[in-house]
Amino acid sequence: MNGPTRTPVAIVGGGPVGLMLALLLDRHGVPSTVFDTAEAPHRTPRGNTHNARTMEHYRRLGIATPIRALGLPGEHPTDIAYFTRYNGHELSRLPLPSRNTRMRRTGRAPATDQTPEPVHRANQMYVERFLAEHVRTRPRITLRLGRTVTGLRQEADRVTLRTEDSAGRVHDVAASYAVGCDGGRSFVRRTLGVHYEGPGSLGQEVLGRRATAAHLRLPTFHRDVMKGTRAWSYWAFNSALAMNLIALNGEDEFFLLTSSADPDRTGPGPLAALVRRAAGTPLPVEVLGHRPWTPGAALVAQRFTFGRVLLAGDAAHLFTPNGGFGMNTGVDDAANLAWKLAGVLHGWGGPGLLASYESERRPIAHRNTTAARELNAALGTVERPAALEEDGPAGTAARERTGDLLRCYGERTHSLGVQLGARYDGSPLVAEDGEPPADSWGTYTPSGVPGGRAPHLWLDSWHGQGSSLFDRFGTGWTLLRLGGRAPDSKPLEAAAQARGMPLTVLDVDLADGRDLYGRDLVLVRPDQHIAWRGHRPPTDPEELMARVTGSVSGTRGAA
Repeated sequence: MNGPTRTPVAIVGGGPVGLMLALLLDRHGVPSTVFDTAEAPHRTPRGNTHNARTMEHYRRLGIATPIRALGLPGEHPTDIAYFTRYNGHELSRLPLPSRNTRMRRTGRAPATDQTPEPVHRANQMYVERFLAEHVRTRPRITLRLGRTVTGLRQEADRVTLRTEDSAGRVHDVAASYAVGCDGGRSFVRRTLGVHYEGPGSLGQEVLGRRATAAHLRLPTFHRDVMKGTRAWSYWAFNSALAMNLIALNGEDEFFLLTSSADPDRTGPGPLAALVRRAAGTPLPVEVLGHRPWTPGAALVAQRFTFGRVLLAGDAAHLFTPNGGFGMNTGVDDAANLAWKLAGVLHGWGGPGLLASYESERRPIAHRNTTAARELNAALGTVERPAALEEDGPAGTAARERTGDLLRCYGERTHSLGVQLGARYDGSPLVAEDGEPPADSWGTYTPSGVPGGRAPHLWLDSWHGQGSSLFDRFGTGWTLLRLGGRAPDSKPLEAAAQARGMPLTVLDVDLADGRDLYGRDLVLVRPDQHIAWRGHRPPTDPEELMARVTGSVSGTRGAA
């Protein structure tokens, strides 16, 4: 009998988080094998938002531009619009720019602009297909679709997975590490005996209880129903029903989310009738697929790390979709985990490096699931009085009040603080120096205080590929020398070389850079978070490098 196939990292789950983990590992020179039960990427709509941080990760991989070509046409507005019915009164509208407008604004942004890659609206199913195709071009990644993981066994030096293909053939795979990216019903998490903690569904009428998600084709919606300014998200909001239609391709395909239908009793016919009621007209509706889902959940796994097995994405945390935080938090998990696996496998990471994955990412999961649930609950408090659809003064007053409430809710979904503000304060890998900015879900405050995302800076007026400070960061660690008068960094370089750490030294002479970071020297981790900063090298550079790679614990590292 042949022995098991070997791979450094086995990734269970070929969704966007698993594929991004494989691509980030590949960037660090680590081979991996991805297993997924499905024979092909999902062709049903799921998440719709790729936030600013996720787009930065795509940029690091060189794939942000083709991903921006997916989804809505370039000039299609991304407004969030609320109506009594789609052919009725417009209650409120949150105007948001099209893809092309966003990028034109980015091209004219000041040097200290913090969103080199603004949010992009494209359904997860489109991006997942692209990622799967891109993965196949990377020789270090093996993609095994149609392969179900049926067993998992840990030993001192390996994890052995038992897999079964669509023909029933069994294959064993031995990996140094395994990562469960296999969704909310994760086989990996359940096999480890790890449970979710936190609140489940909200008992409200608007995106509460049990809900329905559906993939629709509405060939005449834009032509015959919505004749005004287009939007990305179309809400129908009245006393009888509430639903959200999200434009997928800008033409005829939509993603429906509603709690106004019982998911266990609703088939294509009743769903089509509900859409016609929301539209206020008998438009043609084709239901391409539908499924139940549970809004309001804010669930976090008890543990993210169990020996040589780790959890990421929905296997580690389960979100309600309000705010679009779920997939994006999972991609940030992958960015945190990839470099740590690489450090251990390449030999420069210490015993505390992988342990820091849970201590850094689990608090972020709690923070982000809480933000999403609060947004979900806030939507449920918006009034839907019967007078909304009435003519006359009472109807006008009701629509103005409800429109104001919806506008306030929509503005709360502007969540740049959630997107870019994740911090790892208190991490054993971070040398504390200074007071971090207050956490705000809506606002991001750039800061050079270690633990947070490195502040962004445009280095020239072109604002193209290579213009961003992030484009100049190394694949591994980056030591920034700021302001044109930075002291000699040779002691830090020698300490990194002695440990085998991949380190790029980057001189940034712009005064804006020195002002943003507040020090002359800044050590940036491979995930673009700041590990240390100082006016000069620390007294013991070897101790600092040991600390930030998880080899020893330490106290303050600034000089």
